[in-house]
Amino acid sequence: MGGLVLKLAPKERVLINGVVIENGDRRTRFSIMTPEANVLRLRDAIHPDEVTTPVRRVCYAAQLVLSGDLEAGDAKQQLLRRIEELSQVFTDVDSRLVLAQATEALVTEQYYKCLKALRSLLPREERLMAYRQ
Repeated sequence: MGGLVLKLAPKERVLINGVVIENGDRRTRFSIMTPEANVLRLRDAIHPDEVTTPVRRVCYAAQLVLSGDLEAGDAKQQLLRRIEELSQVFTDVDSRLVLAQATEALVTEQYYKCLKALRSLLPREERLMAYRQ
């Protein structure tokens, strides 16, 4: 089975190519076979009020592409610049690997993979922000 496999809990919502889909009363599993499909689990979505840190800003921009609120062509350069800025702060090997994965996904226009990679930096950013205070 190829494609992106989604496993949805009962009543969970997902955004696919700008359309909100809500699961029924049972757990569901299905595959998205179209490689260019933009998919975002709404439980993973960052609310605009939560865009308060550098990593969250980059994640939010990628999320806007997935939701169809930002044109991919317009966002690509902006996202690449912001990922480069993050690389000035996240200098450890693991974070550099994540940023490289996000960049590769972005270059190949796989915005979901880019967002997924960037989201893994959120706990690290939170620890850095807590350390600064």
